[in-house]
Amino acid sequence: MTGVTHDDAPPLADLMPWSVAPPRLGRGWPAAPDAASLKARWDALLKADGPDREALFQPTRARTLHSAVGQLPGGAGGTRRLARASGPCAEPVRVLHAPFDEQWLIPDHRLIDAARPELWRVADEHQVFTVETGADTGPPLLATSRLPLLRTGRVRPLYRRPGGAEPNLAPGLAEHLGARLGHTPQPLDVLAWILATAGPARTVPLTADPEVWAHGVESGRRLLWLMRRDGERPKLPGGRRPYVRAPLPARPLTLHYDRDEETLHLDGGRVSPVPPDAWDFEAAGVRVLEQWFTARTAEPEPGTLAAIRPTAWPQAWTSELLELITVLALVAEVRARQRELTVTSPVTAADLAAAGVLPVPESARRPASVLDHHEEGPEGQFALI
Repeated sequence: MTGVTHDDAPPLADLMPWSVAPPRLGRGWPAAPDAASLKARWDALLKADGPDREALFQPTRARTLHSAVGQLPGGAGGTRRLARASGPCAEPVRVLHAPFDEQWLIPDHRLIDAARPELWRVADEHQVFTVETGADTGPPLLATSRLPLLRTGRVRPLYRRPGGAEPNLAPGLAEHLGARLGHTPQPLDVLAWILATAGPARTVPLTADPEVWAHGVESGRRLLWLMRRDGERPKLPGGRRPYVRAPLPARPLTLHYDRDEETLHLDGGRVSPVPPDAWDFEAAGVRVLEQWFTARTAEPEPGTLAAIRPTAWPQAWTSELLELITVLALVAEVRARQRELTVTSPVTAADLAAAGVLPVPESARRPASVLDHHEEGPEGQFALI
Protein backbone atom coordinates (compact mmCIF):
# COMPACT_ATOMS: atom_id res chain seq x y z
CA MET A 1 0.00 0.00 0.00
CA THR A 2 1.53 3.28 -1.08
CA GLY A 3 2.75 5.33 1.84
CA VAL A 4 1.98 2.66 4.41
CA THR A 5 4.88 1.68 6.63
CA HIS A 6 4.83 -1.23 9.02
CA ASP A 7 7.91 -0.01 10.89
CA ASP A 8 7.05 -0.08 14.60
CA ALA A 9 3.44 -0.91 13.74
CA PRO A 10 1.89 -2.95 16.57
CA PRO A 11 1.39 -6.68 15.93
CA LEU A 12 -2.12 -7.99 15.43
CA ALA A 13 -1.36 -10.41 18.28
CA ASP A 14 -1.22 -7.42 20.65
CA LEU A 15 -4.23 -5.56 19.25
CA MET A 16 -6.49 -8.67 19.36
CA PRO A 17 -4.70 -10.61 22.10
CA TRP A 18 -6.98 -13.63 22.57
CA SER A 19 -6.53 -16.21 19.84
CA VAL A 20 -7.37 -19.88 19.41
CA ALA A 21 -5.88 -22.54 17.18
CA PRO A 22 -8.31 -23.51 14.41
CA PRO A 23 -10.53 -26.56 14.97
CA ARG A 24 -9.14 -29.83 13.62
CA LEU A 25 -11.66 -32.37 12.31
CA GLY A 26 -9.34 -35.37 12.05
CA ARG A 27 -11.54 -36.86 9.31
CA GLY A 28 -13.10 -35.23 6.29
CA TRP A 29 -16.55 -36.82 6.08
CA PRO A 30 -18.34 -34.82 8.86
CA ALA A 31 -18.10 -31.75 6.58
CA ALA A 32 -19.53 -31.36 3.08
CA PRO A 33 -20.76 -28.75 0.60
CA ASP A 34 -24.37 -29.93 1.14
CA ALA A 35 -26.26 -30.84 4.32
CA ALA A 36 -28.24 -33.78 2.89
CA SER A 37 -25.06 -35.78 2.25
CA LEU A 38 -24.03 -35.37 5.88
CA LYS A 39 -27.28 -36.84 7.15
CA ALA A 40 -26.92 -39.75 4.71
CA ARG A 41 -23.34 -40.34 5.86
CA TRP A 42 -24.42 -40.44 9.50
CA ASP A 43 -27.18 -42.92 8.70
CA ALA A 44 -24.69 -45.11 6.84
CA LEU A 45 -22.32 -45.01 9.81
CA LEU A 46 -25.02 -46.11 12.24
CA LYS A 47 -26.25 -48.88 9.95
CA ALA A 48 -22.79 -50.45 10.02
CA ASP A 49 -21.76 -52.68 12.93
CA GLY A 50 -18.52 -53.55 14.66
CA PRO A 51 -15.39 -53.37 12.48
CA ASP A 52 -17.38 -51.93 9.55
CA ARG A 53 -18.56 -48.98 11.63
CA GLU A 54 -15.03 -48.43 12.92
CA ALA A 55 -13.57 -48.43 9.40
CA LEU A 56 -16.18 -45.96 8.17
CA PHE A 57 -15.60 -43.70 11.16
CA GLN A 58 -11.83 -43.45 10.51
CA PRO A 59 -10.54 -43.48 14.12
CA THR A 60 -7.55 -41.44 15.27
CA ARG A 61 -5.67 -41.24 18.55
CA ALA A 62 -8.00 -38.40 19.57
CA ARG A 63 -11.30 -40.05 18.58
CA THR A 64 -12.53 -43.63 18.33
CA LEU A 65 -15.99 -45.18 18.51
CA HIS A 66 -15.40 -45.58 22.26
CA SER A 67 -14.23 -42.05 23.10
CA ALA A 68 -16.09 -40.46 26.02
CA VAL A 69 -16.81 -36.88 24.95
CA GLY A 70 -19.10 -34.13 26.20
CA GLN A 71 -21.46 -32.09 24.08
CA LEU A 72 -20.30 -29.10 22.14
CA PRO A 73 -21.31 -25.81 23.79
CA GLY A 74 -24.83 -24.97 22.69
CA GLY A 75 -26.07 -28.53 23.13
CA ALA A 76 -25.29 -29.90 19.67
CA GLY A 77 -24.56 -33.60 19.22
CA GLY A 78 -25.03 -36.57 21.51
CA THR A 79 -22.79 -37.85 24.29
CA ARG A 80 -23.36 -41.62 24.07
CA ARG A 81 -20.27 -43.41 22.78
CA LEU A 82 -20.48 -43.80 19.02
CA ALA A 83 -20.20 -47.59 19.28
CA ARG A 84 -23.72 -47.50 20.80
CA ALA A 85 -25.10 -44.35 19.14
CA SER A 86 -28.54 -44.28 17.53
CA GLY A 87 -30.98 -41.78 16.10
CA PRO A 88 -30.51 -38.92 13.62
CA CYS A 89 -27.41 -36.73 13.54
CA ALA A 90 -27.29 -33.24 14.96
CA GLU A 91 -28.63 -30.68 12.51
CA PRO A 92 -25.72 -29.59 10.27
CA VAL A 93 -24.45 -26.03 10.70
CA ARG A 94 -22.79 -23.66 8.25
CA VAL A 95 -19.00 -23.26 8.63
CA LEU A 96 -16.18 -21.58 6.72
CA HIS A 97 -14.38 -24.65 5.40
CA ALA A 98 -11.85 -22.87 3.15
CA PRO A 99 -11.28 -19.26 2.07
CA PHE A 100 -14.61 -17.90 0.81
CA ASP A 101 -16.07 -21.44 0.85
CA GLU A 102 -18.97 -21.96 3.24
CA GLN A 103 -19.88 -25.62 3.72
CA TRP A 104 -21.79 -27.71 6.28
CA LEU A 105 -20.63 -29.59 9.38
CA ILE A 106 -22.24 -32.13 11.71
CA PRO A 107 -21.75 -30.33 15.05
CA ASP A 108 -20.94 -33.40 17.11
CA HIS A 109 -17.96 -33.42 19.48
CA ARG A 110 -17.56 -37.17 19.01
CA LEU A 111 -16.67 -36.65 15.35
CA ILE A 112 -14.12 -33.85 15.81
CA ASP A 113 -10.58 -34.41 17.05
CA ALA A 114 -10.07 -30.84 18.34
CA ALA A 115 -13.29 -28.82 18.31
CA ARG A 116 -11.99 -25.82 20.31
CA PRO A 117 -15.04 -25.47 22.60
CA GLU A 118 -13.96 -21.96 23.57
CA LEU A 119 -14.82 -20.85 20.02
CA TRP A 120 -18.22 -22.56 20.08
CA ARG A 121 -19.06 -20.81 23.38
CA VAL A 122 -18.74 -17.36 21.81
CA ALA A 123 -20.18 -18.19 18.37
CA ASP A 124 -23.44 -16.31 17.87
CA GLU A 125 -25.03 -13.78 15.52
CA HIS A 126 -22.88 -10.96 16.96
CA GLN A 127 -19.52 -12.69 16.58
CA VAL A 128 -16.95 -12.07 13.87
CA PHE A 129 -14.04 -14.49 13.60
CA THR A 130 -10.81 -13.17 12.10
CA VAL A 131 -8.62 -15.89 10.56
CA GLU A 132 -4.95 -15.56 9.66
CA THR A 133 -4.27 -16.95 6.18
CA GLY A 134 -0.52 -17.36 6.60
CA ALA A 135 0.19 -16.53 2.94
CA ASP A 136 2.18 -13.79 1.20
CA THR A 137 -0.38 -13.55 -1.62
CA GLY A 138 -4.00 -12.57 -1.19
CA PRO A 139 -5.56 -11.11 1.95
CA PRO A 140 -3.54 -11.78 5.13
CA LEU A 141 -6.77 -11.97 7.11
CA LEU A 142 -10.27 -13.29 6.49
CA ALA A 143 -13.40 -12.44 8.46
CA THR A 144 -16.43 -14.66 8.88
CA SER A 145 -19.60 -15.00 10.93
CA ARG A 146 -19.30 -18.80 10.63
CA LEU A 147 -17.15 -21.05 12.75
CA PRO A 148 -13.88 -21.25 10.75
CA LEU A 149 -12.28 -24.62 9.97
CA LEU A 150 -9.32 -23.28 7.98
CA ARG A 151 -6.01 -24.87 8.92
CA THR A 152 -4.08 -21.71 8.08
CA GLY A 153 -3.46 -19.73 11.24
CA ARG A 154 -4.86 -18.46 14.51
CA VAL A 155 -8.52 -17.54 14.94
CA ARG A 156 -9.21 -14.24 16.72
CA PRO A 157 -12.84 -13.66 17.78
CA LEU A 158 -13.90 -10.02 17.90
CA TYR A 159 -15.77 -10.60 21.18
CA ARG A 160 -14.66 -12.57 24.21
CA ARG A 161 -18.20 -13.27 25.40
CA PRO A 162 -21.54 -14.08 23.72
CA GLY A 163 -23.88 -11.25 22.81
CA GLY A 164 -21.13 -9.00 21.47
CA ALA A 165 -19.79 -8.41 24.99
CA GLU A 166 -16.19 -7.59 25.95
CA PRO A 167 -14.31 -6.83 22.73
CA ASN A 168 -11.16 -8.85 22.13
CA LEU A 169 -9.05 -5.70 21.88
CA ALA A 170 -6.05 -4.61 23.92
CA PRO A 171 -7.44 -2.98 27.08
CA GLY A 172 -7.38 0.77 26.61
CA LEU A 173 -6.76 0.62 22.85
CA ALA A 174 -10.14 2.06 21.78
CA GLU A 175 -9.90 4.82 24.38
CA HIS A 176 -6.37 5.76 23.31
CA LEU A 177 -7.40 5.87 19.65
CA GLY A 178 -10.44 7.90 20.66
CA ALA A 179 -8.28 10.50 22.36
CA ARG A 180 -6.15 10.79 19.22
CA LEU A 181 -9.00 10.68 16.68
CA GLY A 182 -11.54 12.78 18.54
CA HIS A 183 -14.06 9.94 18.86
CA THR A 184 -13.89 6.45 20.36
CA PRO A 185 -14.20 3.83 17.60
CA GLN A 186 -16.58 0.90 17.90
CA PRO A 187 -15.10 -2.62 17.99
CA LEU A 188 -16.34 -3.36 14.45
CA ASP A 189 -14.62 -0.19 13.20
CA VAL A 190 -11.33 -1.25 14.79
CA LEU A 191 -11.68 -4.64 13.11
CA ALA A 192 -12.53 -2.95 9.80
CA TRP A 193 -9.35 -0.87 10.06
CA ILE A 194 -7.32 -4.00 10.83
CA LEU A 195 -8.72 -5.80 7.75
CA ALA A 196 -7.94 -2.78 5.58
CA THR A 197 -4.34 -2.27 6.71
CA ALA A 198 -2.86 -5.50 8.14
CA GLY A 199 0.30 -6.62 6.35
CA PRO A 200 1.58 -10.12 5.52
CA ALA A 201 3.66 -10.05 8.73
CA ARG A 202 0.41 -9.43 10.65
CA THR A 203 1.37 -5.98 11.83
CA VAL A 204 -1.26 -3.22 11.78
CA PRO A 205 -0.28 0.41 11.15
CA LEU A 206 -2.58 2.70 13.15
CA THR A 207 -3.29 6.39 12.53
CA ALA A 208 -4.32 9.43 14.53
CA ASP A 209 -5.60 11.19 11.39
CA PRO A 210 -9.44 11.15 11.45
CA GLU A 211 -9.69 11.42 7.64
CA VAL A 212 -7.31 8.55 6.99
CA TRP A 213 -9.01 6.49 9.69
CA ALA A 214 -12.44 7.04 8.12
CA HIS A 215 -11.11 6.04 4.69
CA GLY A 216 -9.56 2.84 6.02
CA VAL A 217 -12.64 1.93 8.06
CA GLU A 218 -14.86 2.43 5.01
CA SER A 219 -12.77 -0.05 3.00
CA GLY A 220 -12.64 -2.48 5.90
CA ARG A 221 -16.40 -2.30 6.45
CA ARG A 222 -16.95 -3.24 2.81
CA LEU A 223 -14.56 -6.17 3.19
CA LEU A 224 -16.47 -7.28 6.28
CA TRP A 225 -19.75 -7.17 4.37
CA LEU A 226 -18.34 -9.12 1.43
CA MET A 227 -16.55 -11.75 3.53
CA ARG A 228 -19.38 -12.32 6.01
CA ARG A 229 -22.16 -12.38 3.39
CA ASP A 230 -24.78 -11.99 6.09
CA GLY A 231 -26.83 -9.18 4.58
CA GLU A 232 -28.03 -8.07 1.16
CA ARG A 233 -26.53 -10.20 -1.62
CA PRO A 234 -23.62 -8.41 -3.36
CA LYS A 235 -24.04 -7.62 -7.05
CA LEU A 236 -21.81 -6.40 -9.83
CA PRO A 237 -23.14 -3.68 -12.15
CA GLY A 238 -25.66 -4.98 -14.69
CA GLY A 239 -23.36 -5.63 -17.64
CA ARG A 240 -20.77 -7.37 -15.46
CA ARG A 241 -23.00 -9.81 -13.58
CA PRO A 242 -22.05 -13.43 -14.22
CA TYR A 243 -24.72 -15.66 -15.76
CA VAL A 244 -24.93 -19.28 -16.88
CA ARG A 245 -24.58 -19.08 -20.67
CA ALA A 246 -24.60 -22.85 -21.29
CA PRO A 247 -26.11 -25.34 -18.80
CA LEU A 248 -23.72 -27.03 -16.42
CA PRO A 249 -23.43 -30.82 -16.84
CA ALA A 250 -24.75 -33.21 -14.20
CA ARG A 251 -21.25 -33.91 -12.90
CA PRO A 252 -18.60 -31.53 -14.27
CA LEU A 253 -15.03 -32.81 -14.04
CA THR A 254 -12.89 -29.99 -15.42
CA LEU A 255 -12.64 -26.25 -14.84
CA HIS A 256 -11.06 -23.93 -17.40
CA TYR A 257 -10.92 -20.14 -17.73
CA ASP A 258 -10.83 -18.30 -21.04
CA ARG A 259 -9.25 -14.94 -20.24
CA ASP A 260 -10.00 -13.36 -23.62
CA GLU A 261 -13.71 -14.19 -23.39
CA GLU A 262 -13.87 -13.87 -19.58
CA THR A 263 -15.66 -17.21 -19.52
CA LEU A 264 -15.50 -20.01 -16.97
CA HIS A 265 -15.92 -23.47 -18.52
CA LEU A 266 -17.17 -26.38 -16.40
CA ASP A 267 -16.81 -29.09 -19.02
CA GLY A 268 -19.41 -27.95 -21.55
CA GLY A 269 -21.10 -25.54 -19.16
CA ARG A 270 -20.24 -21.85 -19.46
CA VAL A 271 -20.44 -18.97 -16.98
CA SER A 272 -19.65 -15.40 -18.04
CA PRO A 273 -18.63 -12.69 -17.68
CA VAL A 274 -16.08 -13.73 -15.06
CA PRO A 275 -13.63 -10.86 -14.42
CA PRO A 276 -9.95 -11.87 -14.50
CA ASP A 277 -9.57 -10.53 -10.95
CA ALA A 278 -12.11 -13.10 -9.76
CA TRP A 279 -10.36 -16.00 -11.52
CA ASP A 280 -6.89 -14.89 -10.35
CA PHE A 281 -7.97 -14.30 -6.75
CA GLU A 282 -5.83 -16.24 -4.29
CA ALA A 283 -6.18 -16.74 -0.55
CA ALA A 284 -3.98 -18.83 1.71
CA GLY A 285 -1.77 -19.49 -1.31
CA VAL A 286 -4.39 -21.12 -3.56
CA ARG A 287 -6.72 -19.92 -6.31
CA VAL A 288 -10.10 -19.70 -4.60
CA LEU A 289 -12.32 -20.69 -7.54
CA GLU A 290 -10.25 -23.78 -8.30
CA GLN A 291 -10.25 -24.87 -4.66
CA TRP A 292 -14.02 -24.32 -4.41
CA PHE A 293 -14.64 -26.43 -7.55
CA THR A 294 -12.27 -29.21 -6.46
CA ALA A 295 -14.04 -29.49 -3.09
CA ARG A 296 -17.24 -30.39 -4.97
CA THR A 297 -15.88 -32.57 -7.77
CA ALA A 298 -12.77 -34.44 -6.57
CA GLU A 299 -13.37 -38.20 -6.60
CA PRO A 300 -13.46 -39.55 -3.02
CA GLU A 301 -12.13 -42.95 -2.08
CA PRO A 302 -14.78 -45.57 -2.90
CA GLY A 303 -16.46 -47.20 0.06
CA THR A 304 -15.85 -44.30 2.42
CA LEU A 305 -18.48 -42.03 3.94
CA ALA A 306 -17.06 -39.15 1.89
CA ALA A 307 -18.18 -41.06 -1.21
CA ILE A 308 -21.78 -40.36 -0.21
CA ARG A 309 -22.47 -37.12 -2.04
CA PRO A 310 -24.91 -35.66 -4.59
CA THR A 311 -25.30 -37.76 -7.74
CA ALA A 312 -25.73 -34.61 -9.81
CA TRP A 313 -24.61 -30.98 -9.52
CA PRO A 314 -27.21 -29.22 -7.32
CA GLN A 315 -28.75 -25.96 -8.48
CA ALA A 316 -27.72 -24.42 -5.14
CA TRP A 317 -24.06 -24.86 -6.09
CA THR A 318 -24.58 -22.89 -9.28
CA SER A 319 -26.08 -20.03 -7.28
CA GLU A 320 -23.17 -20.21 -4.83
CA LEU A 321 -20.67 -20.15 -7.71
CA LEU A 322 -22.23 -17.03 -9.22
CA GLU A 323 -22.17 -15.29 -5.86
CA LEU A 324 -18.58 -16.37 -5.20
CA ILE A 325 -17.45 -14.90 -8.53
CA THR A 326 -19.18 -11.65 -7.60
CA VAL A 327 -17.67 -11.54 -4.13
CA LEU A 328 -14.12 -12.21 -5.36
CA ALA A 329 -14.39 -9.52 -8.04
CA LEU A 330 -15.65 -6.97 -5.51
CA VAL A 331 -13.03 -7.89 -2.89
CA ALA A 332 -10.33 -7.48 -5.54
CA GLU A 333 -11.66 -3.97 -6.25
CA VAL A 334 -11.49 -3.03 -2.57
CA ARG A 335 -7.97 -4.42 -2.24
CA ALA A 336 -6.87 -2.34 -5.24
CA ARG A 337 -8.20 0.79 -3.53
CA GLN A 338 -6.47 -0.19 -0.29
CA ARG A 339 -3.11 0.11 -2.04
CA GLU A 340 -3.82 3.81 -2.46
CA LEU A 341 -4.20 4.32 1.29
CA THR A 342 -1.47 6.45 2.89
CA VAL A 343 -1.24 6.15 6.67
CA THR A 344 -0.18 9.48 8.15
CA SER A 345 0.15 10.50 11.82
CA PRO A 346 1.07 6.93 12.81
CA VAL A 347 0.25 5.52 16.22
CA THR A 348 3.21 3.22 16.81
CA ALA A 349 3.81 0.33 19.17
CA ALA A 350 6.06 2.68 21.15
CA ASP A 351 3.16 5.16 21.45
CA LEU A 352 0.90 2.41 22.78
CA ALA A 353 3.58 1.31 25.23
CA ALA A 354 4.02 4.88 26.48
CA ALA A 355 0.24 5.12 26.97
CA GLY A 356 0.19 1.88 28.97
CA VAL A 357 -1.85 0.00 26.35
CA LEU A 358 1.08 -2.34 25.67
CA PRO A 359 2.10 -4.81 26.83
CA VAL A 360 -1.34 -6.33 27.26
CA PRO A 361 -2.06 -8.19 30.51
CA GLU A 362 -1.76 -11.96 30.26
CA SER A 363 -5.43 -12.31 31.25
CA ALA A 364 -6.37 -10.66 27.91
CA ARG A 365 -4.70 -13.54 26.07
CA ARG A 366 -6.81 -16.15 27.85
CA PRO A 367 -10.51 -16.90 27.16
CA ALA A 368 -13.08 -15.22 29.36
CA SER A 369 -15.16 -17.39 31.68
CA VAL A 370 -18.49 -17.60 29.87
CA LEU A 371 -19.99 -20.73 31.42
CA ASP A 372 -23.35 -19.59 32.79
CA HIS A 373 -25.06 -22.98 32.43
CA HIS A 374 -24.22 -26.68 32.69
CA GLU A 375 -22.73 -28.38 29.65
CA GLU A 376 -23.52 -32.05 29.16
CA GLY A 377 -20.56 -34.35 29.64
CA PRO A 378 -19.97 -37.92 28.40
CA GLU A 379 -22.88 -40.36 28.63
CA GLY A 380 -25.30 -37.57 29.59
CA GLN A 381 -23.55 -36.52 32.79
CA PHE A 382 -23.30 -32.80 33.51
CA ALA A 383 -19.83 -31.35 33.03
CA LEU A 384 -18.32 -29.55 35.99
CA ILE A 385 -18.08 -25.78 35.62
